[in-house]
Amino acid sequence: MVNSLAPGHPDPGSTDRTRLRRIPDKAVTERVTAYEILDAGLVAHLAVLQEGQPFVLPVGYARRGDEVLIHGSSGSRLFRTLAEGVPTCLTVTLLDGMVLARSAFESSMHYRSVMALGSARRLTGDEELDALTVLTEHLLPGRSRDARPPSKKELAATLTLALPLDEISVKVSAGFPDDDPADLIDPIYSKIWAGVVPMFTQFGTPIPDQFTPEDSPVPDYISTWRCE
Repeated sequence: MVNSLAPGHPDPGSTDRTRLRRIPDKAVTERVTAYEILDAGLVAHLAVLQEGQPFVLPVGYARRGDEVLIHGSSGSRLFRTLAEGVPTCLTVTLLDGMVLARSAFESSMHYRSVMALGSARRLTGDEELDALTVLTEHLLPGRSRDARPPSKKELAATLTLALPLDEISVKVSAGFPDDDPADLIDPIYSKIWAGVVPMFTQFGTPIPDQFTPEDSPVPDYISTWRCE
């Protein structure tokens, strides 16, 4: 769902806070890549500072245009703090593989990551209902056609936020190990296996709960679910 590449947004890594200084060749400056990473992920980590104590929350999320949508309990003091517009940082990381070099120091990972800085705003009314549908369709594609929509009580218990993707940083690590040249000619270490072990996320066989009728088929849309 790479959409709404609206003009006027700064390129990833173009601000002083998002410029990649450590190994800058891993930086990506195309916004479309950031959106591809966000659309492929399911879980983000969201930072919030409350009374001097930093917290990091794992949250399900979805991208809608040039913003990231998240939701949580209206009773959560951390979500209420975010709804007040305090500065936050959201990150998404996709792990693609393990990189085995000839030394432990040079061994690493293949990954794609996005970091977004800004302040979230609270959504209400029709905008919140649309956001909750977008969240459902990102996390459980196709489920909105079957699942009951939220009740007034459930909406009252839910706090839905949107974080603008105005200031972002994108980092991608790929390729083979960057070995120390001495290890490549060492009589021992030059002979060991080195390379990349790819990693994939996949869904397993659906398991019905105890209340699902025996003749109820698994929805066709579940067979299309993929995590890249």
